[in-house]
Amino acid sequence: MVSFNYPIDFIMHLTQKIEQRIHEYAPVFELLPAVTIINNIKTGVPVYMSNWGLRLLNTDIAALQAMGADYHKHFFHPDETREYVPAILQMLENNNDDEVVSFFQRVRPLYKEDWELWLSAIKIFMRDDEGKPMLSVVTTIPVAPEHNFSAKLERLLQENSFLHQNNHLYASLTKREKEILTLTAKDKTSAEIAETLFLSEDTVKTHRRNIKKKINVDNNYELIQFAQAFNMI
Repeated sequence: MVSFNYPIDFIMHLTQKIEQRIHEYAPVFELLPAVTIINNIKTGVPVYMSNWGLRLLNTDIAALQAMGADYHKHFFHPDETREYVPAILQMLENNNDDEVVSFFQRVRPLYKEDWELWLSAIKIFMRDDEGKPMLSVVTTIPVAPEHNFSAKLERLLQENSFLHQNNHLYASLTKREKEILTLTAKDKTSAEIAETLFLSEDTVKTHRRNIKKKINVDNNYELIQFAQAFNMI
């Protein structure tokens, strides 16, 4: 894990270096056809965001910084962060100028209910005097919702979110229950399942009731959706 323990007497020095670095690049960031964000790696809070990004999120840099660690909870879908954060931490550990992590994420502007799909890329932007990563730079663009690609990717992200939320339910199923769930999702009757698995029909019916209870579904339609999400059919 990257260490972020800076001596107290370096704080002002580092702050000046950060301000100077951002001041140097900010005019370029404002010209890019993408939102640019500079994050403090220690806190995860942005120290700079280009004006386009601030407008899209309906906020300002002071409000973002006031959120502190809650910044990510306000704007980014938690299921995606579980996917890309480990890759980002590994990039910081590697401390390599050429390494870039790219990822899709769902973003929700302040005071809005709907998530928007964005494509982002991140790399190290600045190091401290000891050569440790101190700031990261993120470039990100909203994916136009009218694109077919956007709709398909959104469905994949939703399915991935479903998998994360329900993986513990899937793991709770026994091998036999998974077999019966698969056959049920393939529209097999209890009698047909019993014949296939050499069980009594009553045993199959009991399993089916238990399966629905375990995975919190009320009907076969929801059961089929569950099975499809976990590639059981």
